[in-house]
Amino acid sequence: MSDAMIISSFPVTLLGGGQVSAPDLDEALTIAPELVAVDGGLVRALAAGVQPHAVIGDMDSAPPEALAQLPPERIHRVSEQQSTDFDKALRHVNAPVALGVGFCGGRVDHQLAAFHTLLVRADRPCILIAEEEVIVLAPPKLALDMVAGDVVSLYPMMPVTGRSTGLEWPIEGLAFDPARFIGTSNRAVGPVTLEMEAAGMLLILPKQYLRLLVAHFVQGGGRWPARAAQHISPLPQ
Repeated sequence: MSDAMIISSFPVTLLGGGQVSAPDLDEALTIAPELVAVDGGLVRALAAGVQPHAVIGDMDSAPPEALAQLPPERIHRVSEQQSTDFDKALRHVNAPVALGVGFCGGRVDHQLAAFHTLLVRADRPCILIAEEEVIVLAPPKLALDMVAGDVVSLYPMMPVTGRSTGLEWPIEGLAFDPARFIGTSNRAVGPVTLEMEAAGMLLILPKQYLRLLVAHFVQGGGRWPARAAQHISPLPQ
């Protein structure tokens, strides 16, 4: 049975309480107008003049005066403390893809926790928008019309292998492992294809490829099945 609190046929924006630039939020909401605030992200949303469709989290960072501005049915409290608020939100939102704003920058431990959530919630695709790049767990197959010279960084979160075309340094035959071999600062030589054998590789691209990544998931380009239940250490988000 699905544990989704929010179900949408369209991309959804998740707004966290971390560093958020107005252009990034505007871009995300242009692509995915349905906004879900993640706990303290409610404060960011209201400050930007946006009424979120919902707020999800344990509400330890969402002030009562902010919560009072929403109808009660939009407030989804998840009280357990074994996961971050980003994890709570992502696992309870069922959409073709989520855009995550406010989860990069600031505290490094929060960023690492967000990357880990991308891994353990591989069945819920989410593209994190950072200052210069976008970060996503690489799907099983992906084709992007890229420009020669653009950076394609691959960072394994676990041992994983794959295949590629259109990269200056092809990845076939390489055994990626975060403790042994990573693939950052590769480069496109033209259109790029990736095929991953397992859900374990972070793909980091220049921000201009955000819309192409969104289109991949919206058009049913493939996603990973759900993992067995896993949790990350509780941290305020």
